[in-house]
Amino acid sequence: MRAVWKGAVTFGLVNVPVKLYSATEDHDVSLHQVHDEDGGRIRYQRKCEVCGKVVDYKNIDKAYDDGERTVIITDEDLKALPAERSREIEVVEFVPTDQIDPIMYDRSYYLEPDSASSKAYVLLRRTLESTDRTAIVQMALRQKTRLAALRVHGDVLMVQTLLWSDEVRAADFPSLDEPVKISSKELDLSRQLVESLVSDFEPEQFVDEYQQELRTLIAAKLEQGEALDTAATFGEQPEEEGAEVIDLMEALRQSIAAKREGGGGSSKEAAKAGTASTGAKGRSSGSKASGAGDSAKKKAPAKKKAAS
Repeated sequence: MRAVWKGAVTFGLVNVPVKLYSATEDHDVSLHQVHDEDGGRIRYQRKCEVCGKVVDYKNIDKAYDDGERTVIITDEDLKALPAERSREIEVVEFVPTDQIDPIMYDRSYYLEPDSASSKAYVLLRRTLESTDRTAIVQMALRQKTRLAALRVHGDVLMVQTLLWSDEVRAADFPSLDEPVKISSKELDLSRQLVESLVSDFEPEQFVDEYQQELRTLIAAKLEQGEALDTAATFGEQPEEEGAEVIDLMEALRQSIAAKREGGGGSSKEAAKAGTASTGAKGRSSGSKASGAGDSAKKKAPAKKKAAS
């Protein structure tokens, strides 16, 4: 891995030199755009509106226009900002971990010790572990001031940038204000369904099936060309029809029964049953959504069945 930032974590008079590394990566297949008639590559050009020339990226500056005047902001101007020059991850406060709403998490980065002795690094890590606290920090990264959470991940310190409070939208849905009556029987059946699907979360049991199928499609097209028969490659895919409209209680009963009778093969049936209870209006779209959402979870029930 390549470090994207170097600096130090500071809290009080303690200084912990660190390197910052991206903790996640994108595994999606990279596709580009082509003309549908002749397959020619579509490319975007950066043209100047004044001279009409195509401009190299190195010759492009940023600008702010207030409607009357334009101010040019160069890379040198941005690098001169005090916050951008800062090489500190400043600890502002330590908070209970459960006070940070997961919706605020943005990007994750690993911190590696960057000094001859890692004692200060290990001390900070063990302190966070023993107090069950998360450090709220501020730092400058990639031309932005960031609010972030500094926490422990295994044996490594991790920084997770946070969204600012005004970047999180409020869930203002009038439909949620409508009174809904839930019977004790419905709640009991719903809990039974939840209990029937309880398991330990093991991320490695889940795969991105869309990307796997896309790679299979690409390999098949490279071998067979446009004469590719997708039915022969992936098998016949029957079209899902809208489920029969039944009430919520019956949907819950059928979901639980399917789980008891079918072992690990009921998650899709449970989703279909829940879709069925929403009514005829959302029948076809709900069926498609449930099929897409459940495809990534096929492996976990199989593992559970083997364990039993």
